[in-house]
Amino acid sequence: MSHPTGPNRADGLHTLGRWTTDRSLSTPHRVAIDDRGCTLLYSELERRASALADGFRAAGYRIGDRIASLTGNSSDHVVAFFACAKAGLVLVPLSWRLSPKELAAQLEVAEPQLLLVEGDLDALAAAACALLPRRPRTVALGPGGVEKSVPPPTHVRPAAPVDAGTPRREVRDDDALLMIFTSGTEGASKAAVLTHANCFWNNLSLSRTLDMGSNDVVLAVLPQFHVGGWNIQPLLAWWVGATVVLERGFDPGRVLQLIAERGVTMLMGVPTQYLMLAEHPDFAHAELGSLRHAVVGGAPMPAPLLRIWHRRGVALSQGYGLTEASPNVLCLPNEDAERMVGYSGKPYPHVAVAVADPATGEILDGAATGELLVGGPGVFAGYFRDPAATAAVLTDGWLRTGDLVERDADGYIKVVDRLKDIYISGGENVAPAEVEAALLTHPAVAQAAVVGVEDARWGETGMAFVVVRPGMATDEQELLEHCGSQLARFKVPARVKMVSALPRTALNKVLRAKLRQELAGRPEAGNARAAASAAGGRR
Repeated sequence: MSHPTGPNRADGLHTLGRWTTDRSLSTPHRVAIDDRGCTLLYSELERRASALADGFRAAGYRIGDRIASLTGNSSDHVVAFFACAKAGLVLVPLSWRLSPKELAAQLEVAEPQLLLVEGDLDALAAAACALLPRRPRTVALGPGGVEKSVPPPTHVRPAAPVDAGTPRREVRDDDALLMIFTSGTEGASKAAVLTHANCFWNNLSLSRTLDMGSNDVVLAVLPQFHVGGWNIQPLLAWWVGATVVLERGFDPGRVLQLIAERGVTMLMGVPTQYLMLAEHPDFAHAELGSLRHAVVGGAPMPAPLLRIWHRRGVALSQGYGLTEASPNVLCLPNEDAERMVGYSGKPYPHVAVAVADPATGEILDGAATGELLVGGPGVFAGYFRDPAATAAVLTDGWLRTGDLVERDADGYIKVVDRLKDIYISGGENVAPAEVEAALLTHPAVAQAAVVGVEDARWGETGMAFVVVRPGMATDEQELLEHCGSQLARFKVPARVKMVSALPRTALNKVLRAKLRQELAGRPEAGNARAAASAAGGRR
């Protein structure tokens, strides 16, 4: 009896390579991608992706092989993604913001069979590869590069046994599709493996809460080396036949212009990006009528900034996710956006969450404060070739997020801070995010970050790093008094240091770990401890 091997095979129902095929049949002439004014129709996207997938197979690439990429957001990169999906290959998008040494470290982990490079990044790719003991084959993206001729795999392997009666196996739901390196806010980044099923269920969940249809226009500004560059709106858009406007970088003036010119209906960004848009001189008069939904993620959104957007008539709502969950976990419906300011909402459909005691791991019921746990088909397959790190975060069927949350009696969840960033001062837990939020309410403060430093009297106390707005002035004493008017005394930092910029990841998350590392070898750390000890009266 023969066995089905075509697209109806049960174990390949949720593979993403089918999406462009389906769309090319139903909406072939609709624009899939607007890449800086150059459009790509769904029929063209399918033709190019299928041809490249055939090229990979013919050149000897096997299911599970990694294809790394070093490129800005582009339609050529999207073609490569869907080609990998069709051929069962794993796309490993690398950050062009990294140094050659950092890139080399990630390439050594991923061990790709091929590295796809955009022309502008040839020098960076060459410098990174020069540091590797075994360099991957490198080829340009696009019709003039890999789509014209696919090089053979880098590593020569024994030929697989061939049975004339057994066709090549089809891509399965549990095959890896994306390998995303985490942001590395707590140290060296790890390679999170996302399967076809992870991405399918993630986008199905998103579709149940985000009313996206074929007439929508999505503005994609998150970099494609980040999971949000694929799984927060763009992939869903290509599933339902919408148009994605791809941007290579984030320029607030241009974003405001694109919203009006392209009729953008949906947008996803991080708090810093929404702040830059709100502070742009054109914001007050920008045409935002088409923008019916905007999502913010990556970090908690300051309540005053949320209200600024709400006053402009934009349903800007907080969400929460992490790479290891593909990433969508929590969302706040439009109707709750203003009523539940500061909350990330409730879990998406097909996502399970729990709150656990950080010390004992006990699952807590009802209103509770503890570590957020995530379950469901969106939870990743693990860290590539790192079983110890995988075991540390996957426990009893749950993904441990490392985030401290508060859940109210109605099930709404607010993210407080990273558990590893919480510090204990005089026996009291202090969340840096809460102190930072208080600092940001001062009119002269543009950015703020707080870390805990050792203190002989209190165990730990806070040290704040502040970026002052151009043209405005303040000082340490004024900011400490400002915090004292809003926070309990034990939460007021002992020191405030003015800096020109804060260290950030590619998605503008503050690298508190780097601030702590810098403090460890500097006199400021000792000064902060001394100041804290002298500030006993403030308790």
